This record gives sequence, C-alpha cells and structure tokens, in this order.
Amino acid sequence: MKVNFKGFNELKRKNKERIKDFERDVVRATTRSALVVKSYAQEQIQRGSASGNPRGDGSFSSAPGEFPKTDTGNLVSNISTQVKKEGQTVVGMIISSAEYSKHLEFGTRNMAPRPFMQPSLDRNAGKIKTIFVKEGIIDK
Repeated sequence: MKVNFKGFNELKRKNKERIKDFERDVVRATTRSALVVKSYAQEQIQRGSASGNPRGDGSFSSAPGEFPKTDTGNLVSNISTQVKKEGQTVVGMIISSAEYSKHLEFGTRNMAPRPFMQPSLDRNAGKIKTIFVKEGIIDK
C-alpha cells in the first residue's frame, strides 16, 4: 500500500533547515561560552594578587591555590579557544599553550597548584547555562 502525503517534501525541507539552524545556534553558544571562560581566566591572571612568596626582583609570586600572577604576559597571550564539530557533537576548548600551563594548573612535586582553567570554567557555569538558554538550546 502506498500513501501520498501532501506537502511531505516541503515538511522535510523545513525540518532540514531547522536542524541546520539548531546546529548553527549550538556552535554559536559554544563559541560564546568558550570566550567567556577564556576572558575570565585572562582577567584573573592579569589581576593576580601579590600574596605569595617574594621574588628576587622585589615582586611577589601568586600564592598556592590562587590564580597565577602575570609577570611577562606569556601565559595570558597563550590562552586561546577552538570550537569544532566531531560528528554530532560540538566541542568547545579553551587552550593554554604556554609550556608551563599544566604545572601551574596541577602543580609539581616542588610547587603547589595555581589553577586558572578549571576555576574559570566553574566560576562561569551559570553564564554558560544562560547563553545556552538564550540560544534556545536548553530550557531553564
């Protein structure tokens, strides 16, 4: 038995457009969210407190558990974002490519951590949710 559905092709076309729009909105929300986290990390590093140990030049390092304090700007300038689609998934990344980033984030045998990536993500979780709600990706 064959059934003809009047307007089926038009309905199919509209649904494809909706899916395309939804994918675009997810990419946009992910990009905006990644930029929020990146900016927060950079701002906190640049505002780093002088509450750690004194350095030989009279300045102070950041204290353990606090955002690292900038001295040369290398860490801040090496934080970037990337958004890509992997199959049906959109992945947003905040990347710190300074060679010592992982040592600051997680610490070493000789240095306690000065995390900046995870706290930046945690601190902005509410903003990220708001972005996805405004884009119509998730409900409140």
